[in-house]
Amino acid sequence: MGLLSGGPIGALAGFVLGAMFDTINEDGLSTTEGVYASEPQQRVEEGTRNGFLFSLLTLASYIIKADGRIMHSEMEAMRQFLRTNFGDVAVSEGEQVMRRLFEQQKKMDAERPGSYEQTILACCHQLRAILNEPQRLQLLSLLVALSKADGHVATEEITALRLISRELGLSEAELNSMLNLGSTTLKDAYAVLEIDETATDDEVRAAYKRMVVKHHPDRVASLGEDVRAAAEKKMREINEAKELIYKARGL
Repeated sequence: MGLLSGGPIGALAGFVLGAMFDTINEDGLSTTEGVYASEPQQRVEEGTRNGFLFSLLTLASYIIKADGRIMHSEMEAMRQFLRTNFGDVAVSEGEQVMRRLFEQQKKMDAERPGSYEQTILACCHQLRAILNEPQRLQLLSLLVALSKADGHVATEEITALRLISRELGLSEAELNSMLNLGSTTLKDAYAVLEIDETATDDEVRAAYKRMVVKHHPDRVASLGEDVRAAAEKKMREINEAKELIYKARGL
């Protein structure tokens, strides 16, 4: 996808991943040997998935620190989120990446306040050009899930999510849909389908069909099986919202 080959994301990746390789692999051989021995197509798929994951962590580093501090509960929630969605290996690697991103954020903002936020916005513009709409929606969905992982979404986190959503070219209704996934109230179910409670039955059916097209797991399959599995969970929650509305309307 070219996620880590240039632009602001590439610059952050060079700082974060370069430092990690310097620490982990002093002889310059052991960690790359297995990678280059794999099949070319497998390397492409792994690179695509890892590029997406790095982009997710980059945007998450901004959201987690949106309230000006990094809570132990937030880091533990982040570890659990990575374990659930990307497996045990991603936990230690993801934590290292996040800590390096926090260091870079502190350094950049000390030199010029607000500069890290500007870098994040530039990353969003880069992702908007690289990722299609279903992939950007899945990225936003994972960011929202991470924000909700500790059981509370702070006002500052919602503000940060709104900013990222807008810069990714996604709507306020799409963000609200993600924020209301998993809720069991009828009002929130309508928000999940991006419609008002005054919608007609035909409009409800049409809205659900649009959601299936936008969020179908097959549309993000190229990002890896773990991302596809997260998309399947999201689709189940959309279906639950639809069923709640259908039951209330006798459809």
